[in-house]
Amino acid sequence: MNKVNYNKVMYEHILSFGGEKKKLLLHSCCAPCSTACIERLSSYFDVTIYYYNPNLDTLEEFLLRAGEQQRYCRKLNITCIIEQYEKQDFIDAVNGYEGEKEGGIRCEKCFFLRLKKTAKKCKELCFDYFATTLTISPLKNANLINEIGQKLQEKEGVKYLPTDFKKDNGYLRSVELSGQNGLYRQNYCGCYYSK
Repeated sequence: MNKVNYNKVMYEHILSFGGEKKKLLLHSCCAPCSTACIERLSSYFDVTIYYYNPNLDTLEEFLLRAGEQQRYCRKLNITCIIEQYEKQDFIDAVNGYEGEKEGGIRCEKCFFLRLKKTAKKCKELCFDYFATTLTISPLKNANLINEIGQKLQEKEGVKYLPTDFKKDNGYLRSVELSGQNGLYRQNYCGCYYSK
């Protein structure tokens, strides 16, 4: 099986714009992960951050990450949409898969949940594209995330921007930018099971 270079595919999409800036709804798991993604995309897109993370284990963690995301977006003067904490959505989505290993089917269900909500919001607000910061993590399966995004593109009738933000030292850049901006950087994905 050949792995797709989603970073290259992203730039192919961007080249097809002919210099026109598109509107992008970027799902973000947290401010640190969003830093390098926004930096990479902001020349080509009017980026709006969409913070939807029902997978977080506590309301306190959700609010801490949401607050950091808002603070960072204010600094960059970009719009940030914070969805409500809907923990039951995550519990329902992963029901029966709680004991699965990290990176397995439970994570796939979680990715699908968050990307589906992002695709629906993209359509509702008439954005040109949607994408996610999740591919910046070296612990996340970018191929799987992109496959989910492409399926939702077809199902929801909105354009998905394929990405692999960890390429070109994206993850290292996110660590650097997080430090420069004094952002809270968590040490787990966020769900109870990843702790």
